[in-house]
Amino acid sequence: MTNNMRNPLGRPWPLYLLLLLTACNRPAADGEVVRPKVDIAALPAIAGEYVQAVVEIPAGTNHKMEYDYTAKAFRNDQVDGQDRVIDFLPYPGNYGFIPGTLMDELRGGDGDALDILILGEAQPTGTVMPVIVIGVLLTRDSGEIDSKIIAVPADPAQRILRATDFMTFALEYDAARRMIEDWFQHYKGQGVVEIIRWEDHDYARQEIERWRTPNPTE
Repeated sequence: MTNNMRNPLGRPWPLYLLLLLTACNRPAADGEVVRPKVDIAALPAIAGEYVQAVVEIPAGTNHKMEYDYTAKAFRNDQVDGQDRVIDFLPYPGNYGFIPGTLMDELRGGDGDALDILILGEAQPTGTVMPVIVIGVLLTRDSGEIDSKIIAVPADPAQRILRATDFMTFALEYDAARRMIEDWFQHYKGQGVVEIIRWEDHDYARQEIERWRTPNPTE
């Protein structure tokens, strides 16, 4: 295989190796239930200077793990009684949500917490970690606007990129940015997800504040 060989999206194949670099965590076992060590529902969106993130799906895996607030556990999402496994390349980062947020349907949201993709070393399902938000990818999924917050770990030892702001990310890691865009556009199949645009870290923080729920301890 040479650098001149191109994939169906018209991009060099070697760029997609980033999807494999973080694949150091095992996939979820069939029917696995992961119980968090903390009360997820009580976590605030912001802790000090950092945003908090809850990892549902480790980087480099395909099992669609989701947090069940009623059962207080992480479970594999089900489709027709079977574990849902993404029929595409593995997640290019740790995927989960920002606790203490809710995209209220009455205000045009999808009824879920804000999604977040953390570009860093793979973390187990249930990990709660502080992150630095570097941007947001705005998509339209099945007719609804869906914001994908993009972040890096607050701990430099867990990062795979040096970017901690959108300008650095866009200029120095443009190939990674386009890979993430391609991944979200195609992971559910052709024509399901539409890419709207990218916005910077300031916009992302505003989006978090927009959907942030009151913290009873504040």
